[in-house]
Amino acid sequence: MLEITDLKVAIEGKEILHGVNLSIKSGETSVLFGPNGSGKTTLLMTIMGFPRYRVTGGSISYQGKDVTHATLDERARLGIGISFQRPPVVRGVKTRDMVLASLKDKNQTEMVNSLAGKTDLLDFLDRDINHGFSGGEIKRSELMQLLAQQPEMVLLDEPESGVDLENISLIGRLINELLQKSSPMHGRNSMGLIITHTGHILEYVNARNGYIMLDGIISCQGDPREILNEIKARGYEQCAKCTFRSAQNVC
Repeated sequence: MLEITDLKVAIEGKEILHGVNLSIKSGETSVLFGPNGSGKTTLLMTIMGFPRYRVTGGSISYQGKDVTHATLDERARLGIGISFQRPPVVRGVKTRDMVLASLKDKNQTEMVNSLAGKTDLLDFLDRDINHGFSGGEIKRSELMQLLAQQPEMVLLDEPESGVDLENISLIGRLINELLQKSSPMHGRNSMGLIITHTGHILEYVNARNGYIMLDGIISCQGDPREILNEIKARGYEQCAKCTFRSAQNVC
């Protein structure tokens, strides 16, 4: 469903991604590891179509369509959704209105209350988006909006960031529902790409493939838990020395 080929991306004239290749099939969840500043968020923002991230080479194909230069709203309508690592506060817009706008059926007011109950955010619906929210409350609000949108391509930027132990289990359950993990892979309509710095989310969400991004390129890929164990044991500096590029090898 998602095919990224030799993708090069620049921000304000500076190239950040230097030829990224990555593919995700329907029903699969992939995890992207990497240190801060390696280009992980740039990749997600580019897939989503934010105009600041300018594609200078390569292509992005989604569901067989070339979306390399499609606008953000076009990609959202095609079924791509994102949860930000640090979402902004939006004054003057109520959380309830954002969730309602995200629903495919705009008249399902009762669905908004159902989703808020599921995410433990009933008391937040009439508050401005993210204003005064804790880290865990912001993440739950982001996932509530995605559950309303029901995207087929789910992009999650460090969903465990800023989340305490009390919230992380609920975050994991919501992500699993979003990615239809209770269904066999062949019966799922969704797929996911999750950025993680710590790998903590893997205790709650299973992933099929793991990738390491270093200095704007995918340095290696393999089983995500094996990759995480190698990172914990040897660090990203050792990964930078890794010469293995095959899908069958782990740094």
